[in-house]
Amino acid sequence: MLGRLVIFVVSFVVCAVAAPAARAEWPERAIHWVVGFAPGGANDLIPRFTAEGVSKLIGQPVVIDNRPGAGALIATDLVAHAQPDGYTFLVGAANTVTNSLLLKDMPYKDSDLVPVGMIAAAPSTIVVNPSVPVSNLAEFVAWAKAQGGKATWSTAGNGSTPDFVGEMIKEATGVSFTIVPYRSGGDSVNGVIANDVSATSEASIVVLPKIQAGMLKAIATTYEKRISIYPSITTTAEQGFPTVQISHWAALFAPAGTPAPIIARMNAALQEALKMPDVRGKLTANAIEPIGGSVVELASFMKSERQRLSDLAANMKVSKDN
Repeated sequence: MLGRLVIFVVSFVVCAVAAPAARAEWPERAIHWVVGFAPGGANDLIPRFTAEGVSKLIGQPVVIDNRPGAGALIATDLVAHAQPDGYTFLVGAANTVTNSLLLKDMPYKDSDLVPVGMIAAAPSTIVVNPSVPVSNLAEFVAWAKAQGGKATWSTAGNGSTPDFVGEMIKEATGVSFTIVPYRSGGDSVNGVIANDVSATSEASIVVLPKIQAGMLKAIATTYEKRISIYPSITTTAEQGFPTVQISHWAALFAPAGTPAPIIARMNAALQEALKMPDVRGKLTANAIEPIGGSVVELASFMKSERQRLSDLAANMKVSKDN
């Protein structure tokens, strides 16, 4: 009887010690990066290119799981309520900041997600139909004001990055647009190409091929610096509009409660992947700027973006409710 008791106690202790050791072996299977947008756009390609490098570093597949719809609410809600075991991450975008600023009812709380690391950004570029007789943002504003409120601005939907760019221009200059929301950034850009809409702002990866083909005219980038592979487009700040600034960024988030060592390891793998020549090459060739950074830096960025965009979001809510 005593012998069996000793064996039981020893077995219990061994199992108790082995459990943390097993958890330390993360990852033991494929990891899912959930994307709130359809394949092919900036917020899909940024993680897709980067995941290849991360997968090599951690020794497990990183699967891109596209869950588009509802301004990325579907994808964000899925991750916010996922098991915090290090196998489900969100590739968040500007919506991760702005949804709670624009929506009354949310299926999750901002605190349900924790930052892991910034990945990269696709600079946003303001474009017009070639028939619009302007070559820079100041000329566009003057032209739009002369239209008496009939100038049109397309967006990828309410609360999208182009929606915020339109509001930023309005706040900075007093110009009034007729906002035309589309279902996606691609549709929005096609509306400008077809001359159904005068102008929009969209990710560089989407518009640069159209600019180079003469289908669109670029008048500014809203990024903090010029686009690396297309430096001829000047920034809004260089043109005298420093408050018109935003990008199509992508960052990694985890469900709250995910163990800190897992977050640290994923962040480290992300930083290393962004240094790989093949990963950086694929990003920059598609007009995407690698960024990276620590967990703390992403948390600070999120806080500053919420503060910066909150007044704009409030004005956008009021204008759309009226």
